[in-house]
Amino acid sequence: MRRTMLPLAIMAIAAPAIAQTPAEIVIRKAMETSAAGWNAGDLARFMDVYAEDAVFVTPKGLLRGKEAISAKYRPSFRGTGNARGKLSFAFLEMRGLDPAHAILFARWTLTGPSTSESGMTTLVFERRGAAWKIISDHSS
Repeated sequence: MRRTMLPLAIMAIAAPAIAQTPAEIVIRKAMETSAAGWNAGDLARFMDVYAEDAVFVTPKGLLRGKEAISAKYRPSFRGTGNARGKLSFAFLEMRGLDPAHAILFARWTLTGPSTSESGMTTLVFERRGAAWKIISDHSS
């Protein structure tokens, strides 16, 4: 009997859709709301997904706390949009670490009038009450 290997692209099309967990649904929605805040120039809405004690990794070290992270982003917000461009996310993989923690791997893209830039992000979420908040952000 001869076995035929299907190319991965064909296998992906033929594979059944994987159901999202309730945590994945809430986290995706929170990230979409955050991106909408960025695109509207609304820093508070963009930052709502971050925990008060979140840590953000930068090339120079760690930013500790939501206010410090907000200060990093504040200069590009202008009320009608974001000077750096329109933000979107491509969700690559999400893993539950335990019932109260999850990790999201995603690609972010900023699209401006004449430029586009893209990078990767690894976000660790923690369930805080009914919400999932970012406690660690490592974006490059």
